[in-house]
Amino acid sequence: MGDFHQSGEITTLHRFGSRDIAKLESEIKKLSRLRPIALVLPTIFSELEGTALPKILNELKDVKYLKQIIVTLGRFNKEQFKYAKKFFSVLPQEVTLIWNDGPGMKKLYKLLDEKNVSAGADGKGRSAWMSYGYVLASEKSKVIVLHDCDVQTYDREFLARLCYPVVNQDLDFEFCKGYYSRITDRMHGRVTRLLVTPLLRALRRLLGDLDFLKYMDSFRYPLAGEFSMLADLARVNRIPGDWGLEVGVLAEIYRNCSRKRICQVDLCETYEHKHQPLSEEDVTTGLMKMSIDITRTILTTMASAGTIFNEGFFRTLSITYLRTAQAFIEKYETDSAINGLYFDRHMETKAVEAFTNGLKIAGDQFFEDPGGSPLIPNWSRVTSAIPGFFEKLIDTVEKDNK
Repeated sequence: MGDFHQSGEITTLHRFGSRDIAKLESEIKKLSRLRPIALVLPTIFSELEGTALPKILNELKDVKYLKQIIVTLGRFNKEQFKYAKKFFSVLPQEVTLIWNDGPGMKKLYKLLDEKNVSAGADGKGRSAWMSYGYVLASEKSKVIVLHDCDVQTYDREFLARLCYPVVNQDLDFEFCKGYYSRITDRMHGRVTRLLVTPLLRALRRLLGDLDFLKYMDSFRYPLAGEFSMLADLARVNRIPGDWGLEVGVLAEIYRNCSRKRICQVDLCETYEHKHQPLSEEDVTTGLMKMSIDITRTILTTMASAGTIFNEGFFRTLSITYLRTAQAFIEKYETDSAINGLYFDRHMETKAVEAFTNGLKIAGDQFFEDPGGSPLIPNWSRVTSAIPGFFEKLIDTVEKDNK
């Protein structure tokens, strides 16, 4: 039986087999006359040398409904930027590169710091945020779509399904989160499976069915990097600049949107991209860093909404999370067995133990600084603090692209 089950706080748009991609794209092209689409591609130089991004570009060549493609480059030197201009020139659409490490953009980031609207440290969050600003400044697109550049299983249907729920104004969605299966010969997505879902369930057990927790627990893959949204949301949404980016975006959408205008869509049969190491011995990198940042983002969001935490609560949360995650390991092992998947119970247990340690670290950091890392200001605040910033941004990006 096909999965058509609706659960939780938001609408789930399922994938019932493959749809005729030509018909779907034709419909999106008509719809995009009223809601033009800007595709944002955050990338680093190593992805230009990999195998996934060339395949993505090959698929994008045949996409006719995109108004803009914004490639936001992280940590590119001058020679790498020149190479990127040539690399992306194969696309027939209007392509704009944002050179975040170029001298012009560095001046803009310095200006933001001076006006106390800092965009924070270099990272995917800051790069994506600046690209949203460019879309708003250029005033060409009404919808922003973002996906990563390391998707090995990418195809045109993936993008079309991500665009459709928001570009179709009759459906009345403001924000759409992508989700997908992370299955090869084994289950992937350890941070979602073994940290986020068990942590949310543990918090619900201790605090009750708070609306925010039910909302977050409705997403099938809350750490997916893919989403589409009305561009105007970029004016009011603040986002984290660290590994809490995806969870932080969902938290801002929770704050700014009605639940009935939020959905999630199944993008593809399976999804494969690069995997982060667990790095249990080094909490400053890999999945350990990710787990700490995600946990802090969840705690800070809840505290800002009035939830009171104390040290006794965190001791209870730690053991409740551990027991909940261990129960999930048993479920995943059974699920793997009936489907003939490889399952390493030892490594799954090691991951849970590492995430438990990360939860304790996140709790300590929360008490030291409950506010956590400051969110990047929304664009409404930036343009209020620096009225001519959009003009400066357009000018800088145009000069770099020439």
